[in-house]
Amino acid sequence: MTALAPHLVAFIRDYLPTERGCSAHTCEAYAYTFQLLLRFSAERIRISPSSLTIEQIDAQMVVDFLEHLESVRANSTRTRNARLAAIKSFAHFVEYREPSLLEQVGAILAIPSKRADQTLVDFLDHGEIQALLDAPDPSTRGGTRDRAMLHVAFAAGLRVSELTGLQLNDVKTPPQASIHVRGKGRRERILPLWKETTRALGAWMAIRGDCSTTALFVNAHGRALTRSGFEYILRKHVRCAIKTCPSIASKRVSPHVLRHSCAMHTLRATRDVRQVALWLGHASVQSTEVYLRADPSEKLAALAAGCAPSLRPGCFKSPDALIAMLRPH
Repeated sequence: MTALAPHLVAFIRDYLPTERGCSAHTCEAYAYTFQLLLRFSAERIRISPSSLTIEQIDAQMVVDFLEHLESVRANSTRTRNARLAAIKSFAHFVEYREPSLLEQVGAILAIPSKRADQTLVDFLDHGEIQALLDAPDPSTRGGTRDRAMLHVAFAAGLRVSELTGLQLNDVKTPPQASIHVRGKGRRERILPLWKETTRALGAWMAIRGDCSTTALFVNAHGRALTRSGFEYILRKHVRCAIKTCPSIASKRVSPHVLRHSCAMHTLRATRDVRQVALWLGHASVQSTEVYLRADPSEKLAALAAGCAPSLRPGCFKSPDALIAMLRPH
């Protein structure tokens, strides 16, 4: 039996950041995938996670884990596929270190990804965004920090990892206020800030004080704010914003919805999908086209540019009984 722990440690700590050159965000995402997988496998086999062997994480265990993600954790198909990609990457890593496991590795690599529905993105309109930005109480330290975070997350269209990864030296103060964002795939970008965002950010930096970390946003203990910490803060202020803007209650507001909202507002303001891609830090404009599908104004412009075809009257013909039976109902 082959111990899992040494290979997994080498994969996360050495192979991904050193040989593959993966970013810290990618390493964190892969580590979280195996955190979930090991907990699931250990509970099923009834042993401690550190005692697991690679042979016990076979293809059937992986398939059961993926089903667990969708049925119990209610993860989306895209999340399920991302977890599977991380597991397959580790399988490729193992096949060169342990040739005796080639058959098991091949079975894991043969697990297919699921096709995901290309659903429309969720986003907040102008009134809903304003209600959310006004929800934190600026008379308190926590409210000042939260208002700055929400302003920066929306105005810059940041991923939650980009927001929590901001450092003090990433902020450039007026007269040309901007932030330096280190995004997905090691792509960096400089984004200018609105005056409202600059004021909210300046109010927070004035009371942030000295902390043991250089992170821009810190928690009550002076440590860098985490992804789960921001998610908790967002949920709290969403509940408050619903009181002044009830339409928010019908929407599932997550940190990424703020990014979608920024993209939709930028698209409607510029009418240029390339500028949206540049603002969000997308590697390709193809990733940005999803916002074109969600914006009805683009279709209205196309509708107004053309004219409806004239219809000719026809005669009704009764369909063949057999053909009618074969048609979907």
